[in-house]
Amino acid sequence: MMIWKQPATVDGLNNLNNNTLASALGITITEVGPDYLTAEMPVGSSTVQPFRILHGGASVALAETLGSIASTLSIDDLSKHTAVGLEINANHLKSVREGGRVTGTVRPVRIGRQIHVWNIEIRDEKGDLSCISRLTVTIVERR
Repeated sequence: MMIWKQPATVDGLNNLNNNTLASALGITITEVGPDYLTAEMPVGSSTVQPFRILHGGASVALAETLGSIASTLSIDDLSKHTAVGLEINANHLKSVREGGRVTGTVRPVRIGRQIHVWNIEIRDEKGDLSCISRLTVTIVERR
């Protein structure tokens, strides 16, 4: 069952991310499913820490990007409301070395009228879970 209330295409979502942190980190939306979104991010010079492994902050940025887009797509009327991150947590489970890519997938835990909660799994190229994150988003009136 399709949960999105706004039209969404891979190209459209990637265009939305032009000139943002997501584009600076190389985050690319790769799939729009009926109840999930997927994005990839390179593990390279802009996303690693000094020991040449994926920076935890880059993982969190990928997670928040996916969850924020998912919340935006779940809003009935974007002229009246917008999604704002309220809280994010992340457990970094396995390091990923420079040179590869990670894939993040966001799925809803709960989509309420005012609060959305999203689960984001980030996996390495072998499919191993690298990070699991939960994002809480509040829906507020546009000013």
